[in-house]
Amino acid sequence: MKSKRFMLPVVVMSISTVALAQSSGHEHTMPPDPKGTAAKSDTQKAFDELKTLAGSWEGPVKGDPQVPEVEGKRSQVTLRVTSMGHTLMHELKLDGRPDNPITMLVVDADRLLLTHYCDADNRPRMLGQRSPDGKSVEFDFVDVSGKLQYGHMHHAVFTFVDANHHIEEWTWMMPNDKSMRVRFDLQRSAPAGGSGN
Repeated sequence: MKSKRFMLPVVVMSISTVALAQSSGHEHTMPPDPKGTAAKSDTQKAFDELKTLAGSWEGPVKGDPQVPEVEGKRSQVTLRVTSMGHTLMHELKLDGRPDNPITMLVVDADRLLLTHYCDADNRPRMLGQRSPDGKSVEFDFVDVSGKLQYGHMHHAVFTFVDANHHIEEWTWMMPNDKSMRVRFDLQRSAPAGGSGN
């Protein structure tokens, strides 16, 4: 009799384990592509190209029209792949400024989205598109949240020159609907570090 009482919990646990294994086996609707043969969308190609910029960069800043606060200063940009390869984090440091604006880039469904966490206390979002020649990714304004009294970032272009040189152009929209563009001509100062997790 004692052996039957002992066996009942073992049988119940075995059935539970089998049921759990069967139910968790249905979580994935598509099998993984072990050979990587699935065609990538232009959105994913653009994001993959942007991820090649991971690492540290330095270069001069030039405004159009001239922006005295940034003209001729040195910039340091760090790009880091994070969140298991699903997010690219961009951090800008400018000589003489205490803040470091952060920009996050992700693929959302089949949209390449950029969200800029600005030192003006707002968060513009932009939608990216790869150029037909694959040499640049351009981001157009979608919407913005937060304070707008000083304006907001409105447009961005990343241009790939070579593996150790890229150009970033960022356009700021002022409250009077006038814009100014700042160009960062960046040379790689250090390769990407870490594993992208």
